[in-house]
Amino acid sequence: MQIVWDRIARQGWSEATVALPLPMQQHWTYGSVLSAHGRTVRRAEIIVAGRRVGLAQVVSRRIGPLRLTLLSRGPVWLEPVAPEVAVRALRALARGAGIMIVTPDTALRGLGCIPLVAPRHEAMIDLRPDPAAIRAGFGGKWRNRLVRAEGEGISVRQSVPDAAHLAGLLTKEAEQQQRLCYRALPPSFTSGWLSADPEGAILYEARKRDRTIATMLVLLHRPGANYHIGWSGGEGRRLNAHQFLLWHVIRDLRLQGYRMLDLGDVNEKAAPGLARFKIGSGATVTPLGATMLVLPALTRPRS
Repeated sequence: MQIVWDRIARQGWSEATVALPLPMQQHWTYGSVLSAHGRTVRRAEIIVAGRRVGLAQVVSRRIGPLRLTLLSRGPVWLEPVAPEVAVRALRALARGAGIMIVTPDTALRGLGCIPLVAPRHEAMIDLRPDPAAIRAGFGGKWRNRLVRAEGEGISVRQSVPDAAHLAGLLTKEAEQQQRLCYRALPPSFTSGWLSADPEGAILYEARKRDRTIATMLVLLHRPGANYHIGWSGGEGRRLNAHQFLLWHVIRDLRLQGYRMLDLGDVNEKAAPGLARFKIGSGATVTPLGATMLVLPALTRPRS
């Protein structure tokens, strides 16, 4: 096994992952955003028997004399590998990355992998099936709310958000986080994403009587997309505008060739209402691997 650091370019990364359900944290733009905010971002190719089998984007920061490295939702495997090979790869990456905290997409265990935090659960909507099949997968109550919203004369406006729209949405999001007691990525991440990729987000607004009653910001990282921020006022909640918006988003992204919509973390204890919304949408809820401290391999890995 060989780890090759920082030789792959953006085009090569995109070409290698174009057919995969690539998580946002392993998309090149994500690394660009964090790099612009002072983090050290490195990208590795995992080579086994002369073939590139995986990619990993890691983000580091200095804490005093120590370097702490995070590998979120990775590595991205370009072909199936055995669990023991995946563990070897993590320890080989840690050898070049320093103290490394890893949250893999699937459960891994092995020598040198020390669990720290129990697995989170992620909600994903597969956009490849026919729209009728996707709609049939909605929960009964969720679908009934959508049907009622479709009879309320709501319109949808979509745009790449400008600075004013983005500032207003981020202010509402901050107020909503405080009211509902949840945490999300900081506002600087959202503005940084649009700076790194000006076409990398779509703002969907549900409108009633020329007023915005709900909004949804989607980050684009082809072939996937992320539900990033959702806000709804009192009228929007009463009219089930978020069901209406998400159904519009699903159909729109599907037509544009996106393969997967990531709705994010599902936490029924911390945010039960949001969890019910995501589960009701028919999303597949799967556990990620536990967050682990990965100890570096003591010797350079061999192929």
